[in-house]
Amino acid sequence: FGMCSSLANPTVAAATAAALGVLTPMPCVPAPVGTWVPPAPTTLVAGKPALASGAVLTCAWGGVISLTFPGAVRTNVS
Repeated sequence: FGMCSSLANPTVAAATAAALGVLTPMPCVPAPVGTWVPPAPTTLVAGKPALASGAVLTCAWGGVISLTFPGAVRTNVS
């Protein structure tokens, strides 16, 4: 996930305080809030809407979690 630089994240806040106020990014540990928006309304996995490219999820630390590669690029229907 990369590095988090949000002071709302307790690990970033602690590291920044230890560095005497110099913003100190820390490894990202996502804290998802809510649901993915928008799901793929016509594709279901285990009875639930699948995620598609462009779907996002809010992180409790103020960021946005997004898909960089949805895993499937084509759907075959028989």
